[in-house]
Order: sequence, then C-alpha cells, then structure tokens
Amino acid sequence: MHPCDLVGIDFVDTAPHRYANSIDLAITPEQLFEVFADAAAWPRWASVIRQVEWTSPLPPGIGSTRVVSMLGGLKGAEEFLLWEPGRRMGFRFNEASEKSIRAFAERYDVEVTPRGCRLTWTLALDVSGPGRYFMPVSGLVSNLAFRRFLKNLRRYTDERFARVP
Repeated sequence: MHPCDLVGIDFVDTAPHRYANSIDLAITPEQLFEVFADAAAWPRWASVIRQVEWTSPLPPGIGSTRVVSMLGGLKGAEEFLLWEPGRRMGFRFNEASEKSIRAFAERYDVEVTPRGCRLTWTLALDVSGPGRYFMPVSGLVSNLAFRRFLKNLRRYTDERFARVP
C-alpha cells in the first residue's frame, strides 16, 4: 500500500477531479445508513467493490477505518471524516494499492424527501503519473459507472426494505 495525501473533507469540493450524482430512494435516511454500515451490502450495489472489511469497532463513526477491495486488485485503506447518521458521511483514502492515487475522498449527503430521501454522492480524486492525462476520458466513463451504482443502490434498497402488505 502507498500513502495518499491526508486530505480533509473539503477536498470533495476542491479536488481536480470531482463526480457528483444524486438519486431519490424510497427509504428513510436511517435505513440508508444501515446499508452504509453493512460491509456485505456495498458489493451488492457498487459492483466494482469486491469486499469491505471494517478495521475498527462498529458502529462506525468519525475516525472509523475500513479496507475496501475492488475489481482489478485496487485496495483502499479508508478513514471516516464524517459520520452523521441520517445526514451525511464521508471518508478519504489514507493508503491505496495504486501509487498514482495521490488523494481520494467521498462524501454522501442525505436529504429527507416526502417519499424517503435523496442521496448526493460526490467522489473526488487527484492522480499523478501518466494516468492524469487520461482523466478527462476515464472520468466520463467512470461517472457513467457511478450513476449505474446509484441505480443499483435504489434497486437494492427497494428489495432490502420491501414492505410486506
């Protein structure tokens, strides 16, 4: 693992590469945070994720850590900078298996809606090396995947929290 820049949560708003997408979910913000805390749930909706392992005691909070293993062998050692159940959460990579990832952070903002909640997911990164020249194209492709992940999240939460008549 290679060290990443230890950015603050404000990096999500200032990073050279940012991707923000929103989706309406038919669940409560509390139910959404139940999904966020469930390591086994992440691979069910974010198909790039193979495994999530909490490396600090649950329940999660500010300072909690986990390791996320992704498709292609990418791993990130994450630290939570925000954990406000029902409202928002955010984390950064402290280390990554890919040396070109200089800094990486995500923030999840949740708003109550009449039918559940609206999630806005913002992913931010800075890369070094030759990969930085491909970010305009690879970022567009990645953002399409991020949108698909949110649709998967809606499908997953619809099934997980289906109301029995």
